[in-house]
Amino acid sequence: MNISSATATKTIQTPLVQKTVYSVLFSIAFAHLLNDLMQSVIPSTYPILKENFNLSFTQIGLITFVFQLTASILQPFIGFYTDKYPKPYSLVIAMLFTITGLGFLSISTSFWMLLVSVAFVGIGSSIFHPEASRVAYLGSGGKRGLAQSIFQLGGNSGSAIGPLLVALVVAPFGQSNIIWFVIAGIFGIIILSRIAIWYQNHLSLRAAKKIVAEDLAVPLSKRKINLSIAVLLLLIFSKFFYMASMSSYFTFYLMHKFGLTIQESQFHLFIFLASVAAGTLIGGPLGDRFGRKYIIWISILGAAPFTLLLPYANLFWTGALSVIIGIVIASAFSAILVFAQELMPGKVGMISGLFFGFAFGMGGLGSAILGYVADQTSIEYVYKLSSFLPLIGVFTYFLPNMKKK
Repeated sequence: MNISSATATKTIQTPLVQKTVYSVLFSIAFAHLLNDLMQSVIPSTYPILKENFNLSFTQIGLITFVFQLTASILQPFIGFYTDKYPKPYSLVIAMLFTITGLGFLSISTSFWMLLVSVAFVGIGSSIFHPEASRVAYLGSGGKRGLAQSIFQLGGNSGSAIGPLLVALVVAPFGQSNIIWFVIAGIFGIIILSRIAIWYQNHLSLRAAKKIVAEDLAVPLSKRKINLSIAVLLLLIFSKFFYMASMSSYFTFYLMHKFGLTIQESQFHLFIFLASVAAGTLIGGPLGDRFGRKYIIWISILGAAPFTLLLPYANLFWTGALSVIIGIVIASAFSAILVFAQELMPGKVGMISGLFFGFAFGMGGLGSAILGYVADQTSIEYVYKLSSFLPLIGVFTYFLPNMKKK
């Protein structure tokens, strides 16, 4: 055998380390944008639904609780199952559930129909996020923080665009116009079908050992790993409990305190959510470069001075502070998620499902509790109370120092 043929044989037989596949990362990010855009229709239509159905803040909190519960409780189990038996085309099924939920929401005539509608959207979310996060992980080529930031940027951008579209399409013309958002779901199905093909081919290459994984064992005791996971979940609690106050009640706060219209308050919500999208893109790459623990410190605890000032600011500074809070606090999630994935290598789906699910669950629980507090006291008191949540960031001290390799 000559040298060239021997080299060729060696190239074919030697497994390849997966490189970063940006086409896949941006595709799954755009699918995440469409998915979260459709989900953001639910809180964005609260002022409309409150008026149409004469809802209390407690009932609005219950709607969010049902949505977030169905979006959260299934995710760890789905992730655990798909770690062992990956299901590339489950992403398409997830989008079908979301479309069905929005269709029901557009024609709902009772409070119970609203709950059923948001439950369908929640189930779609619970199927989508663990597998979509795994696609981002597989396409990362080792740049896991960057990959999760790109993936999360899509979701947060969709969450920001949703309220703006609701203000333009639904608020002036009524609840039935929610049906137009189904078009986004159809585009999502087309994109996810193509991603599923890549995902299936990637799994085949791994099974044939033509691509090697980069999962490395962590030199920590099981007790230390479990404690670290608990701390990370506590930080998720503080972040998403506070985010619930902004995503569910910021429009009501602005309308009550400053006399803004629905459209004006939705615009302010869009600005806040756009800043969240910007912050998401920053956190992952900085975590890859400087270490995820530092980013978590800055993101959670660093937001506290601004959240504590927000309830006492005028309209201009309320808008400015909401942007700062959005950028700072949003940079944590990618760092937290990848930190947890590195603590428990080989369990990407379960960890993604656990953390996305817990995040949605805390958002739903937070919305329900804060809605009840608003009914019993005032919407302004809710913001004074929730402003202390980022102080929980001090527990970051107990996380191990994971050195970048």
